[in-house]
Amino acid sequence: MEVEEYLSQKKINIERALKNYLEKNDSPVFEAMRYAVLNGGKRFRPLLLLASGEYFGASEEFLLPYACSIEFVHSYSLIHDDLPMMDNDDFRRGKPSCHKKFGEALALLAGDALLSLAFEVIADAPYPQPDSQVKNFIIGELARAIGPSGMISGQWKDISFNPQIAAWSDYQEIARKKTAGLIRVSAIIGARLAGAPVQALNSIEQYAANLGLAFQLRDDLEDLDQDRAQKNLLRPNMAQYLGKNKATELLVELCQKAVHFLRKAGINSDVLEYFADRLKIW
Repeated sequence: MEVEEYLSQKKINIERALKNYLEKNDSPVFEAMRYAVLNGGKRFRPLLLLASGEYFGASEEFLLPYACSIEFVHSYSLIHDDLPMMDNDDFRRGKPSCHKKFGEALALLAGDALLSLAFEVIADAPYPQPDSQVKNFIIGELARAIGPSGMISGQWKDISFNPQIAAWSDYQEIARKKTAGLIRVSAIIGARLAGAPVQALNSIEQYAANLGLAFQLRDDLEDLDQDRAQKNLLRPNMAQYLGKNKATELLVELCQKAVHFLRKAGINSDVLEYFADRLKIW
């Protein structure tokens, strides 16, 4: 099966699984949750988790709950990111953002509910070895990636950002914590669930860390012209800091480094390499 056909089918299966988790209740909170989750999107993170786990031998059925939990976390972060006290964005993926559709209070609750649901799904997901420490590892890795030293720290640094005193390391730290961390942990969880050896896990982590930075840099390049047109110079944008040419060169370098870590470990995955190659033109 060609890579794009593979990913297209996996995305359909992810959408179906997400919908199944969110259809169990018709309350206003669940309505807002469905609106935030089932409104399109690349499903990049759950696809990455499936690709990583399946490469090392895990089945899609086994991996899907964990992939959905990652997407619930991502959707929660977007709801909160769009709120007026954060980035104050009125639209998400071409539609009114959750707080514009449902009000700030319900949007806040929907985000909180998605975060809680993510860990509920992991807790309830079947695992063939009941005494295994793998679930504890996954819960810990995910919590650290999105917690006060991870995504939350990145979000705070984002909203308190001052470009007049910011160094390149500040831009990188925000990108690593706010965006790249969840991408990194998605790949790690997939491989860890499949029982990948330690050396392979380390390589997958390095691959995904570079992939995560490339993902954010790609977004920053796409936002560059729009940000300039709106004179939105206060938001941290790595492409703005570097300039378009240097940012494009760095994007290619990050994608090449990601693939290098795969090949160095003997991980020959067309799908994982495709993610890096596609980011160059995403």
